[in-house]
Amino acid sequence: MKSWQQGTDMTSDFTNHAANHTANKIVITGTGAICGAGQSPAEMVARLVKGETAVAHIQNWDASSSPCQVAAEVVDYNGGKLLGDRKLLKLVRRSDVFGIYAGEQAIAQAGLNAWRAALPESEALNYADQTGCYVGSGGGAFEVNYDYFPLMAETGGSLSEFGRELPNMVNPMWLLRSLPNNVLCHVSIRNQLKGVNGCITHHTTSGLLAVIEGAWAIREKQADRVISIAHDAPIEPQTVLYLHQVGLLASDALLPFDAQHNGCVLGEGAGAFVLESEASAQERGAVLLGEYLGGGDAVEGESLFDVRADGDGEIRAIKLALKDAGLTPSDIGMIVAHGNGTPGSDESEAVALVNIFGESMPPVTSSKWAIGHLFGASGMVDMTFGLECARQKIVPGIANFTQLAPGCKGLNVSSENREPTSNIVMILARGFAGTNAAVILRANP
Repeated sequence: MKSWQQGTDMTSDFTNHAANHTANKIVITGTGAICGAGQSPAEMVARLVKGETAVAHIQNWDASSSPCQVAAEVVDYNGGKLLGDRKLLKLVRRSDVFGIYAGEQAIAQAGLNAWRAALPESEALNYADQTGCYVGSGGGAFEVNYDYFPLMAETGGSLSEFGRELPNMVNPMWLLRSLPNNVLCHVSIRNQLKGVNGCITHHTTSGLLAVIEGAWAIREKQADRVISIAHDAPIEPQTVLYLHQVGLLASDALLPFDAQHNGCVLGEGAGAFVLESEASAQERGAVLLGEYLGGGDAVEGESLFDVRADGDGEIRAIKLALKDAGLTPSDIGMIVAHGNGTPGSDESEAVALVNIFGESMPPVTSSKWAIGHLFGASGMVDMTFGLECARQKIVPGIANFTQLAPGCKGLNVSSENREPTSNIVMILARGFAGTNAAVILRANP
């Protein structure tokens, strides 16, 4: 495969795309996040800069007999407090609570509701029609079936008895609680978002795709502003067991790109962005946190669990994102890598980054050593993390990193905090079946 620098007409392509996007610049006016390391992007960055990890013994269920007994949980979880509505807990899952919270956090920071409330009724209606919502999620969870276990045990396998007792034993709101689009629905209803929308269930790349899709909606003038959210809570007994059985979980720590890396550790949470056309943000006098520059995604499609050793899928996703943004590799100031701690993923990701950036690679970091792998939410949380890092002009070190794995040769990672080389950050996400995505953001101070 040819290296990025060997393309003959890439510079003109970059220039053309940059010119096209300047006319409809997409800015970021609000962010939100919750994970084991904190309940805002700033809290998360502060903990990682200090080298603190949220990975600890699982508390939400008895994991004493589990093959993996650690994860990065949201501590002191209080769903009613996070939602501001205890009654809503009857209708949503833990993962949904995180997504709604992060979305509301981003909307509040952007000041959208205060602005809409001050508009005349006709303008407020148009405002609602021009405000969309895209949400990424893991698509489902084993926990939604746990409600049936007591009844299954009590009826001893008798299907007729199970059917008779089902209405008396299982929450009648079970179906509503199980829907993958709950966050999309509740955030939209709460905030009167009546524009374009979508629920994306594409495993770990869901969050980046929710931002990419939202940005395209704005570029295509289908919306003036979009709330993009991603959420997941995969720390549950069956998920842990099955991931262990296919050899993807570490027993005690997630060590991205390290010589001792041997698997991932799970986390939970959500992230959110408010994206707006520059005209919309200027009309409101909104504070601009940054800018969405471009994104790309690619699928290897060769195996459910394996990834190509040559980094093909990630290379193509990065090239698409750079072309979409009208940038060259030298413009990138820092990289938030997927870095999930599994040898195959880490090493193929390193190959991809060396292929694109070579010896001029900017500082590379990963958050998963501290917050775990959040599956459907991981890319979105990493975007809020990366933007906040770039705004603070810091690249947090991977604190538990000691020695580069031989297969990751050439990767520019460190255990120490460093400075980015520019205010442009690239975020990467990868998922099952060879899915890959890349997003590029520019940070404002």
